Amino acid sequence: MGRSAVRMKPGKISVSKYLAYLFLIAVCVIWAIPVLFGITTSFRSQTEVVSTGFSLLPVNWIVDNYVVVLQNTSTAPILRWLLNSMFIATMHTLLVIVVISITGYGYSRLNFKGRDTLFFTLLGISFFPGVVNLIPSYKIIDALGWVNTAWAMIIPGLAGMGNIFLVRQFMKGIPKELDESARVDGASEFRIYYSIILPLIKPVLIVCGLFSFTGSWNDFLWPVIVYTDVEKMPVTAGLLLLQDIYGNYRMIGQLMSSAILAIIPTLLLFIFAQKYFVQSINLNSGVKG
Repeated sequence: MGRSAVRMKPGKISVSKYLAYLFLIAVCVIWAIPVLFGITTSFRSQTEVVSTGFSLLPVNWIVDNYVVVLQNTSTAPILRWLLNSMFIATMHTLLVIVVISITGYGYSRLNFKGRDTLFFTLLGISFFPGVVNLIPSYKIIDALGWVNTAWAMIIPGLAGMGNIFLVRQFMKGIPKELDESARVDGASEFRIYYSIILPLIKPVLIVCGLFSFTGSWNDFLWPVIVYTDVEKMPVTAGLLLLQDIYGNYRMIGQLMSSAILAIIPTLLLFIFAQKYFVQSINLNSGVKG
């Protein structure tokens, strides 16, 4: 009786597995078709876009749309926007890693009065919609003279509570005996953080860095508010400007080619760093006690 019951479990598991795969395939198709259509549209001529209507593959493949977009360095300098976004996202990510690693260390390894109360209070506040902070944030940025500068995108959001929560939970999986042994040997708190804890939390820091990079790269509303100088805009704000230039159904191919160029850096980033997402699923995978 026990054996038959045990034999039934693999069948049930396999059915649920197949249903899960079927669901994931359906979601993938729903997501991929618009992206594929956007990619193929960027290789169509405007005449074909207007005349053929919906067609997944173009009749004649052309690269003229990309040539026109890349050669436009006055009204829509797409390459300049990409460089601006790369600088902003990279600097923001590096500073995020520094801030959340130190903050996570304080909330998980240091004992001070009101530590947990402060942490969960800030975590609760973080659940408020970000749009609530737009006006106060802009006034602060304006008072600091950061409007139309990269600092307006780099500094806000460095201490995101979501990232701090992940780092804190990951650190809780690291035995505190390591800290105590280091203190016995005369190590300072910074030495413990830098030499012991920091190497062990590398997987979760990489994942938080990826989230921060893509979040900064894809941020749309905030850069539209703080940038008016075309040369200093990141690519997301620039794409909004392109809608006025290319989005009147006369140059749809150029608009789609600009959008495709904007997603290439983050796409490559995820392709080469996807293994770290798997490592970060277990938040207690730092060191087993």
